[in-house]
Amino acid sequence: MAHERILPTSEARDLLELARGIADTELAPRAARDEEQGAFPRDAFALLGASGLLGLPYPADYGGGDQPYEVYLQVVEELAARWLAVGLGVSVHTLSCFPVAAYGTERQRAELLPDMLGGERLGAYCLSEAQSGSDAAAMRTRARAAEDGYVVDGAKSWITHGGAADYYALFARTGESDSGGRGISCFHVPADTAGVQADAPERKMGMASSPTAAVRFDRAPVPAEHRVGEEGQGLAVALAALDSGRLGIAACAVGVAQAALDEAVAYSRTRRQFGSAVGDFQGISFMLADMATGVQAARELYLAAARRRDAGLAFGTQAAMAKLLATDTAMRVTTDAVQVLGGSGYTRDLPAERYMREAKVLQIVEGTNQIQRMVIGRDLARSADAG
Repeated sequence: MAHERILPTSEARDLLELARGIADTELAPRAARDEEQGAFPRDAFALLGASGLLGLPYPADYGGGDQPYEVYLQVVEELAARWLAVGLGVSVHTLSCFPVAAYGTERQRAELLPDMLGGERLGAYCLSEAQSGSDAAAMRTRARAAEDGYVVDGAKSWITHGGAADYYALFARTGESDSGGRGISCFHVPADTAGVQADAPERKMGMASSPTAAVRFDRAPVPAEHRVGEEGQGLAVALAALDSGRLGIAACAVGVAQAALDEAVAYSRTRRQFGSAVGDFQGISFMLADMATGVQAARELYLAAARRRDAGLAFGTQAAMAKLLATDTAMRVTTDAVQVLGGSGYTRDLPAERYMREAKVLQIVEGTNQIQRMVIGRDLARSADAG
């Protein structure tokens, strides 16, 4: 269902209509089948790149769309509403482009970004490890200095597009093990680099079309010119990227929640019991009202955070709030959608159960919601102390 949006320019409105058209004609018809088969839609990302939708928040000089985050995130929401694997995939790819776009040299940007933003090369973001998911500063993957650059050893876990990506935005330790975040650096690593290998994809409860796998580095050579930013700057790069990435997850969550709400409303108007549409009963009507209110509140919160980002204001805490509210809302709304549909909602004949399974992962990725609460709580404490 198309929803009225307030967009800043006619170009932004055209981009959103283009995204809706692709989502309706190319994504929605195949989502259920490909999820059932675990088929990765690599062609969808190529199509989005060719359509100018894969690099929206990045400079036009390198093939991007020069669009504010307010616009980009609404495109992500539309894609996720039809197929979360694609919406989240666009968010992750955008995250993987951030280090080069924001911290790369002019030569790195000119050589790498056009193919990344144009859909020729799909990215993955290699930060998490099995023992250092939320505590990124405790990572063990190491990049040791070599004659022509670095040699990388270690493993990254829970990598979206692991094994399917064309390159990895990799974070590895270049300093001493006791140097914490100060000893981490960022690298651009092509997937075909010797010694880089992905494990078999994880068997997940949802998003089977989006491969998530461990990626291993066994004496993988990385040229010095593929380090992004200064040595030791990697954790700052990673955390800056995650602030924006959390907004992408929030937009994905709102898309899934909206899809579940639309499904529940449509069912409530056609399903009849005791001579009336079930949506006319107060118990269902009030449930739908709460679902709709939650979806709209989450949307407005991620858009408010995006506008802060576009204005050059600090937005990390607001991004954490948006991710927290939107993903918790998506979990609640999708659960309620299954309830509205009753027995039909519990079957795979309708998409409500898929939305519910997909929503859960959004409370975990890009920092669990417990981490988001820590971020918000610490900001409150700092503000109180400063006052």
